[in-house]
Amino acid sequence: MRQFSLSYFKVIFFLLCPSLLLSQEVLEGRTINEATGEVVPFVNVIEKGTSNGTTSDFEGNFSLTVESLPTTLVFSYLGFETQEINVTSNSPMTIEFVESAAALDEVVVTGLATSIKRENAANAVSSLSADDIAGRTPPPTLDGALYGKFAGATVSANSGAPGGGLSVKLRGATSIQGNTQPLYIIDGVYIDNSSISAGLNVVSAAAAGGSASNQDNPSNRVADINPEDIANIEILKGASAAAIYGSRAAAGVVIITTKKGKAGETQFKFSQATGWTEVTNLLGLRDYNEERVRASFGDDAAQSFLEAQQENRLVDYEKEIFGEKGLISITNFSMSGGDENTRFYTGLTHNDEDGIVKGSGYKKTSLRLNLDHRPTDFIKLGLSSSYTHSSANRGFFNNDNSGTTIGVTLTGTTPWLELFPNEDGIYPDNPAGASNPLQTRDLVRNNETVNRFIVGGTANIDLYRADNSNLEMILRGGLDFYGLKTRAIFPKELQFQKPSNGGLNGVSVQGDTQNKNYNLSAFLVHNFFTDSDLNFRTQAGLTREYFDRNTQLITATGLVASETNVDQAANTGVNQTRLLQEDSGFFVQEEVNFQDKIIATVGVRGDKSSNNGDANKLFYYPKASVAVNFNEFDFWNEEGNWGQFKLRAAYGEAGNFPPFGALFTSYNTFSTDGLLGISLIGVRGDRNLESERQKELEFGTDVSFFQNRLNFSATYYIKTIENLILQASLEPSTGFTTQFVNAGELRNNGIELSLDAVPVATEDFTWNLGVNFYKNTSEITRLDVDPFNIGAFGATLGTFRIEEGESATQIVGIGPNPGPSGFQKFGDAEPDFQMGFNSQLLYKNFDLSFVWQWKNGGENVNLTTLLTDLNGTSHDYDTVDLDPDGQVGNGPYRVSQLGSSAEVFVEDASYLRLRELGLYYNIPTSAYEGFLNGTIDNIKVGFSGTNLINIFDYNSYDPEVSNFGANGIFTGVDVTPFPSSKRYLFHLAVNF
Repeated sequence: MRQFSLSYFKVIFFLLCPSLLLSQEVLEGRTINEATGEVVPFVNVIEKGTSNGTTSDFEGNFSLTVESLPTTLVFSYLGFETQEINVTSNSPMTIEFVESAAALDEVVVTGLATSIKRENAANAVSSLSADDIAGRTPPPTLDGALYGKFAGATVSANSGAPGGGLSVKLRGATSIQGNTQPLYIIDGVYIDNSSISAGLNVVSAAAAGGSASNQDNPSNRVADINPEDIANIEILKGASAAAIYGSRAAAGVVIITTKKGKAGETQFKFSQATGWTEVTNLLGLRDYNEERVRASFGDDAAQSFLEAQQENRLVDYEKEIFGEKGLISITNFSMSGGDENTRFYTGLTHNDEDGIVKGSGYKKTSLRLNLDHRPTDFIKLGLSSSYTHSSANRGFFNNDNSGTTIGVTLTGTTPWLELFPNEDGIYPDNPAGASNPLQTRDLVRNNETVNRFIVGGTANIDLYRADNSNLEMILRGGLDFYGLKTRAIFPKELQFQKPSNGGLNGVSVQGDTQNKNYNLSAFLVHNFFTDSDLNFRTQAGLTREYFDRNTQLITATGLVASETNVDQAANTGVNQTRLLQEDSGFFVQEEVNFQDKIIATVGVRGDKSSNNGDANKLFYYPKASVAVNFNEFDFWNEEGNWGQFKLRAAYGEAGNFPPFGALFTSYNTFSTDGLLGISLIGVRGDRNLESERQKELEFGTDVSFFQNRLNFSATYYIKTIENLILQASLEPSTGFTTQFVNAGELRNNGIELSLDAVPVATEDFTWNLGVNFYKNTSEITRLDVDPFNIGAFGATLGTFRIEEGESATQIVGIGPNPGPSGFQKFGDAEPDFQMGFNSQLLYKNFDLSFVWQWKNGGENVNLTTLLTDLNGTSHDYDTVDLDPDGQVGNGPYRVSQLGSSAEVFVEDASYLRLRELGLYYNIPTSAYEGFLNGTIDNIKVGFSGTNLINIFDYNSYDPEVSNFGANGIFTGVDVTPFPSSKRYLFHLAVNF
């Protein structure tokens, strides 16, 4: 019986085999890019519902054997729309791939030379598309496009002066006295983001000694980058993602990719935006009456007040200074196109923006040319280039100790004073202050002019291609060169420049900066594909970076006649600062991908730098990560509402160089009786000082539901900064006052939540919604030196204090209930949390979008209000709501606390702000069909606004302010800044 059964099955088998062989079909074809006609290699080709599949080769050719026809093939490739093709015959086919509209959201950076599908990424990397950046509401500067659009960042304007001046901090405090700004990379080029002082301190005396200081509040150089040129931005927020960038990545990395051309008919785009800007918030006047004027300013002032009131010539000088409606014009033109071998993109943008103060403004012209060329099948070349010319007139604002800046002068300027010039243009002296604010506004010049070139080149060379492996070489080089000219002119006719008033008889401060950065790198990327779908990607590379900045600042006082040349002056002084640095390093990284189910990465970066005490010592920065896509496993129920369910973890380390002057002792020169010498500056260098080291551990999950219409991401991170660099006091007997030392440890813990949803999607109406939440807390976990105050103007007014066991950004001061340190804690600059709300509503041809930002908690040290209190001019001077007894007005009460408690000067800086609003209408093609021979593809008109709604209780111009500039964690010190503004723009865009 058994023999019979076996024979029976043998017969059946041989009878069936020929028919089985005959029914198999061999399907062949080629995969290309629909737009460019270029080959799309290594496309995944899967027979739907089976594990039967293959990959197209380097030439885009594929061959797949299937059991029978008809069948459905699924074609997928990163950055392109997935296609399902119903195949009914085995005729050769050509599959034309269409670039995915959401391609920028599908990939994230995983190394210096490669990207990875977002669904496989082990880090919470945030991405912004061109539409997010400038497509709906054009920002004044590039960093202004980051507000409220992703979790993990604190973005704040340091002042409202035209030309920028923002700080971006990713995942909390990364240093106490070192760099806190992220590294910016544009098309592979390391760019400089310095803030370089104009030397206003010689007049303002905001910092002791007369040297230039960060209280000049200059703009930061990322403002030179044109937002209209950007295709997408990726933000690596911590060391777990940015470790591969090594010694410069402790504060995170912002990777910017500019627009490129597409093959096909040349496309032209023109857009024009026109509108105006106006002040966000004015403090207003005190409610003056005769009794109050007499009590605060005396009998003579009361008489002047009554006369001005009777003659109807009381002047709101705050409104006079800040009440301008500055005109804005933004013109952009671009064209792109090419063929399958050569593609180009070129763009020209001109910004002309007046400020809210007469004479202030910002003009910028940007030109970009990007080229991509494929001379052979195995070589691809790319060129990214841009030129920017900008000029910013920023006025004379911020803190001063001479009473001369416009803001400080306004705090003592009353409405009955007569400060306008006469018919001959002569300004009267201000009897209530050191300067006449109208004269200062009209005659002082504070200009920054920049000429900047950024050029980057890449070469991708396919060294080896086979069915299951390939090897690619990537070569990159970049240059960032700019010349910055600062010109600060204080004519001798100014009230505070007259020798009779103790002035310098005219001041000309001229600064010239030449900055040249260039970077070179070479990478090898090897991919190996196994039959079991266990894929390996190996990366290795060498990098080299050079940084050279030379700043010369010439200060001339005692100007001759109306001359402004520095050689036409009685006294001149020269200050030069040179920053030279060379970095080099290597990195290796291995990525293992098992069927998109488990993706693991391990890598290490090795760096050495001339900015280390030992320039030849290598510092190593490891990274490792793993992501598990449970939805890819067989046990996952694909029929349910679940889409992706991923758990991920990542670890990485990055560095932060010692600040300038920390490694080696610097000297000043002096002259005595004609003899030249050198003197110590008081800071002792230490060549053994090590870079700060950041270690970050990140955990997270990404889930999606309802065919990806609901996506949720959650991340928790622990970030530790070791070898914290602090400036410690020394015994006077050493001949020095301070020395930088590695003397502490700082830890940040944070949570980031993001929700993206499409609540409604119909033929006529679509609603896209995004919500993000971010909370960070910091703590000084170890401090090897005595606790110290830093970053403000002393404990009497409220100051930051570095103390073990406390937040790195706590604000303390003298008070009735001091702690063990002798100070009372009154707040913390770190917000309790931040949230962003992004929404887009599409109805037929209408497009409405908006961005709300909510910052809850976080305190400022408000000294603007204190100055108005001391001068009796505060808008709420007579309002009674601070005094616990309900007897004394707010102004007198705050002044009464001076010297006894700093509590009244530390204020809640929460706000709710409508950051962006855009409303557009796409005109139906029927309205212009046939016009210009039908060459017009689209016409769009619209309106946008920035900071249109601002809700806060903060008692000054804006809770978003920083007297001490961008590079530091001690923000939120408010001393008569240039106020923030809101923008209104009307738009016309034509594509043809």
